[in-house]
Amino acid sequence: MNFNFKEEQLQFADALKRWIGRDYGFEQRRAIVASPQGTSAQAWATLVELGMTALPVPEEQGGFSGSAVDMFVVMRELGRGLVVEPYFATVLGAQFLKLGGAHAPLLEQVAAGDLKLACALGERQSRHDLRDIATHATRVEGADSRWRLSGEKKAVLHGAEADVLVVSARSTGGQRDEAGITLFAVPCDTPGVQVTGYRTLDGLRAADVRFDGVELPAGALVGQPGAGWDILDAASDYGAGLLCAEALGAMEALFDATLDYLKTRQQFGVPIGKFQALQHRMADMYMHLEQARSMALLAAVTLASPDAGERRRVVSAAKYRVGQAARFIGQQAVQLHGGMGVTDELAAAHYFKRLTMIDLTLGDRDHHLARFVAQPGFREAA
Repeated sequence: MNFNFKEEQLQFADALKRWIGRDYGFEQRRAIVASPQGTSAQAWATLVELGMTALPVPEEQGGFSGSAVDMFVVMRELGRGLVVEPYFATVLGAQFLKLGGAHAPLLEQVAAGDLKLACALGERQSRHDLRDIATHATRVEGADSRWRLSGEKKAVLHGAEADVLVVSARSTGGQRDEAGITLFAVPCDTPGVQVTGYRTLDGLRAADVRFDGVELPAGALVGQPGAGWDILDAASDYGAGLLCAEALGAMEALFDATLDYLKTRQQFGVPIGKFQALQHRMADMYMHLEQARSMALLAAVTLASPDAGERRRVVSAAKYRVGQAARFIGQQAVQLHGGMGVTDELAAAHYFKRLTMIDLTLGDRDHHLARFVAQPGFREAA
């Protein structure tokens, strides 16, 4: 794919790259991950100052109305820097609010960097099927347009760092029906919301969230009652596209680090990069990287398509191919680094962990391969 970024997009990328290189190096990141909070208020303030929180927010709410391609550039740099701040969780939540169309004040706070969001979508039994929802929402009898929310969500990315949660719940229908899904914006300090945070394998933070009869006003609705599936489907595809961009950045950094290691590590008096067998393995890594780059870019471009079927097809294809490349490049990088490749002191291990978690977020390879095959026209074309 021949794709040239705009000057403004390159400026965003350059600003992030310079900040990460100056203030968010590997050792600084390790210190942030090891801190009790697991994130950095100073780093978040810098992201806000650079305009990253305003980028995806509509201009009407004080943002820049950034496209998915604009976000691709940002997420790739954050992936290269292994940034652990709750940026992805917040912009994904903002996408839900944008599609819902009724939470302008919250979006204004996101753009200003004053509000962090998280998306409480997955449950213990649901795996990667976002339609499988046991959390239920019922109308409160005797109260005008109020709702009561009960249930539990698992592995909510940056759930404990969020101010507001976007929550999917079942208001009607069967547990796996597309119809009957209702979305809510729930402030974390609402009575009945219990959040248990913890660190994940890749150094980020997640939380289990329980809702014990949480009462919400009608204004908490995101979209229409019982009609949340289209928003949930579109927003999760948007998130999957951003994750592909982040994974691409992490793979690029991991490839570069491995190449540098082969040039400097000596065996039998010569750099090990001189060995033809290792050169072949690096060539294979490069082929996977370039194919993943093309698919991640294609997904970013296609996210703006009005054709939901085409969006699902391309995003699933990209998530599968990027996940496949991430696994291959990660494994090869660890092996080429030798025993050092799995140590906490080496960045390679951290990149591989993050790539593994990206593959498991918003649908793993198997899930997206099955989704791709299930799209209309696939079997007929085959």
